[in-house]
Amino acid sequence: MRAGQLYMLSGVHGGVSLSKQMGQGELKIRSYDVQIHRARVEDLERRCEVGPTKRVVLFTDTMGDPICRIRNSPVYKMLIAELGSEVVGVIQGSIKLATVHKPPKNLAKLGYVLGLRIAPLHRRKGIGLRLVLELEKWFIANDVDYSYMATEKDNEASVNLFIKKLGYAKFMTPAILVNPVDRRALRLSSKTEVAKLKIEEAEFLYRKLMTSTDFFPDDIGNILRNRLSLGTWVAYQRGESWDGFGSDGKFPSSWAMLSVWNSGEIFKLRLGKAPLSCLILTKISRLIDKIFPCFKLSAIPDFFSPFGFYFMYGLHLEGPSSGKLVGDLCQFVHNMATKTRDCKVIVTEVGGKEMLRLHIPHWKSLSCPEDLWCIKAMKNEENTILQLPKTPPTTTSLFVDPREV
Repeated sequence: MRAGQLYMLSGVHGGVSLSKQMGQGELKIRSYDVQIHRARVEDLERRCEVGPTKRVVLFTDTMGDPICRIRNSPVYKMLIAELGSEVVGVIQGSIKLATVHKPPKNLAKLGYVLGLRIAPLHRRKGIGLRLVLELEKWFIANDVDYSYMATEKDNEASVNLFIKKLGYAKFMTPAILVNPVDRRALRLSSKTEVAKLKIEEAEFLYRKLMTSTDFFPDDIGNILRNRLSLGTWVAYQRGESWDGFGSDGKFPSSWAMLSVWNSGEIFKLRLGKAPLSCLILTKISRLIDKIFPCFKLSAIPDFFSPFGFYFMYGLHLEGPSSGKLVGDLCQFVHNMATKTRDCKVIVTEVGGKEMLRLHIPHWKSLSCPEDLWCIKAMKNEENTILQLPKTPPTTTSLFVDPREV
């Protein structure tokens, strides 16, 4: 699920950049052309909807725009692999400047790899490898320091490709937390004050407090000003004042902050597979809610039709009571979501060992406790900054760019 002015690189609609002889003809890797490839890429996405059989799987619906997940990134590209007239593989990439934890430099140019799809009948033929290598060439040509990607921990094919064949190294295992939206608003604590920050205030606080956080984007101002960013809110205990929102260096004894991104405006989610018990529970819940509305039971949302979602990002907390305030903010965002017609879940991603995750409501069956992030240096010269993949992060905090969800 990725502000400001967008820059399409020259060559995005270019021709053949790589070819290889295949049994069914010549494999061609070329840049995505919306006029030529759109329908065929959508068809490929449908054919690739094959997920793990033992748990719930959420699939994306791009609503006719295959590059919607990267369109809000500063620089982006999509490659497709063709065999004759058939699209048999796709991959997407974006580039940004972000914080890394390796002195003497504080910033690095990062290339993000996402959306790798190979048609089921054409897997294990090296197509995925060729697509990644070609995208890495684009990264190198644009002076990228690191390439990184995220995958499910149990995705054996992806782990083998990136770690064993391409030399990526495990960097961290954050948790993806997903919580359904009940159509009824939740009651907020009378002891908590929630205030919306101006964009300038939010940017000031993020730069002041989170520039040492892993992968903090240097263009945070563009993210906050994007139309998909609904705003930034802080929560603190009622009775305490917060004049200037930290600009004077003074904060409440406990407080929490987060921003919200309306990912449902660019693509939808849909439940792919679910246990029979989940289907039965959904139907029973809706039936009881319809027949006995006075019970005010929480009906389980319909996840089987495409639906939108909110993504919470930039979560930060300070003080002994801040965990409770994070929970209050999550309830506040939930109540916002009830007013958006098709928003049915709220998603966030936090560092795997962060205590923060304990205060964020979520469904275990929809969440992912360990999302595997891998990273690879794109430059060979000796430089301390290039040792990042060999060094564990100096902090458990993580800033997840909403443009890359």
